[in-house]
Amino acid sequence: MLLMAAFGALVGLLPSGVPVAYGSAFVLVCVAAALWVRPAELFAAPVAMPLAYTVGLFLVGGSGKGVAGLLQDVFTGLALHAVWLYAGTLLAGLIVLVRKTKLALERRRRRRAKAPQGA
Repeated sequence: MLLMAAFGALVGLLPSGVPVAYGSAFVLVCVAAALWVRPAELFAAPVAMPLAYTVGLFLVGGSGKGVAGLLQDVFTGLALHAVWLYAGTLLAGLIVLVRKTKLALERRRRRRAKAPQGA
């Protein structure tokens, strides 16, 4: 979330917000989070990614004034740039699924190696 907030603030400094820059940064953060999260918390990465995207949108900025304008900008950003949100979350989910499957197969292989041969 902190990384997406930093990217949001950085993109907010660019002229017109450049949603492609924020979306690309989000996809990279999704991949990094899915690869670096601890094995015990694998399924938390795809769940946390949409929250991190939304946190960053608060700092991207927009033309709205006040709390109502800020919320309108965030919801508009979520609606108009949902393809980045879906792509990053799906990519993180796929990476986590592959990692979880690999861990399960490794655990099964170790269990079979420890099992007595005559049983």
